Amino acid sequence: MPSPHAVAGMISRLNDPHYARWASQVRRTGGCRQPIHLRGRVDHIDQATGELIHRYSTRTEPGGVLRVPCKTRRASRCPACAETYRADTYQLIRAGLIGGKGVPETVTAHPCLFVTLTAPSFGSVHTRREKNGKVLPCHARRDAPTCPHGRVMSCTARHGSEETCLGEPLCPDCYDYAGSVLFNALSPELWRRFTLALRRRLARAAGLTQRELREQAVVSFAKVAEYQRRGVVHFHAVIRLDGPDGPTSPPPAWATADALADAVRHAASAVAVTAPAVTDEPARVLRWGAQLDVRSITMGGELTEQAVAAYIAKYATKAAECVGTLDRRINPLDDLAALPIREHARRLIAECFRLGVFAELADLRLPQWAHMLGFRGHFSTKSRRYSTTLGDIREERTEHMRTEAVSTGRLPLFEEDTVLVIAEWEYAGQGYSLGDALLAAALIGVPLADPGGQR
Repeated sequence: MPSPHAVAGMISRLNDPHYARWASQVRRTGGCRQPIHLRGRVDHIDQATGELIHRYSTRTEPGGVLRVPCKTRRASRCPACAETYRADTYQLIRAGLIGGKGVPETVTAHPCLFVTLTAPSFGSVHTRREKNGKVLPCHARRDAPTCPHGRVMSCTARHGSEETCLGEPLCPDCYDYAGSVLFNALSPELWRRFTLALRRRLARAAGLTQRELREQAVVSFAKVAEYQRRGVVHFHAVIRLDGPDGPTSPPPAWATADALADAVRHAASAVAVTAPAVTDEPARVLRWGAQLDVRSITMGGELTEQAVAAYIAKYATKAAECVGTLDRRINPLDDLAALPIREHARRLIAECFRLGVFAELADLRLPQWAHMLGFRGHFSTKSRRYSTTLGDIREERTEHMRTEAVSTGRLPLFEEDTVLVIAEWEYAGQGYSLGDALLAAALIGVPLADPGGQR
């Protein structure tokens, strides 16, 4: 039920003479939950004469500000902006599989794999397993051992897909929380070493040096990180073999899907990264988990380019929400016991702060990334030659919007080479008041939960 203050704010906005323009701004944000408020102006000046051709100023806007989308990638913060990010990522991934946006259609003939690299085990957790459509017991064992803390390491329950216990340890005191957060923190380095080992294996299999390999073939990839419910990341990647000029050139005859798959399996098993020893914690050699999935991407088979692009794009908008943590940074002074999070996530966060005090681990910045359970890498990355970039896709959208503004008369038509554009902007706040949030939700047809107010 809306508060009286929110209702009063909504009535005030409806009676505002600038309501129509405010509503237009809300619609143009695409349903952003926390739009950015900008104050400023843009001048278009004829470079030859110095004449002011056109000026836009926020002084004429409601409240003297322009509201623009926040452009976050996180669905937990803004579903509308995250959907735009997801759609852009989908187009980026798919272009590298079937062509388009500067990538030739001949790229479909290049060897291409969908690879999933997982994390090792840090202890038994509650899980949901299925076989032939039947849900199996979680951890059913006839002679289940009893751990040192007195817990029987067995669970005969057939868990539902939404049960909160999924991903939680059978014995939290036995679980290797330190290993879990250190793997998350070092997984970007493990991925980097994997890509280097992959290229070395390809070169060796073809009887080439690293330099000769670069002259014949290029490894292109796009990957995304996904959190498992137990709180560790694993990577899904599209890995493609191109000729020396990238997707515009065919790979050599020896560069087959089988050769690429062999190199992936070898690299995944060969690389490791060492976490230094600290007080009460030994040095750890961290590797990829035993589960490695390597599948060919086809145009019409079981694993199509559409399915792969959709799968990667979906996880590009998510973070550690499935583990039950927060989607914001955690202050060291926060009371962890009072945070509205799952106990498993609480212990992972506490471990980040505990390990973060050691100088040997300072470079991992564990306290700053405690809300991400130690992971500090980019969720979605790609090699330079895989396909287009998110920046190029956004520029296309901006150009489309400019063309639309010219065609509707909101912006004059002029030659860009003869016009000097001077823009002055300043940040003026973010979000909606309670009353504005109610109206915005009605305008765009989706709820704007927890508006947080203007700030």
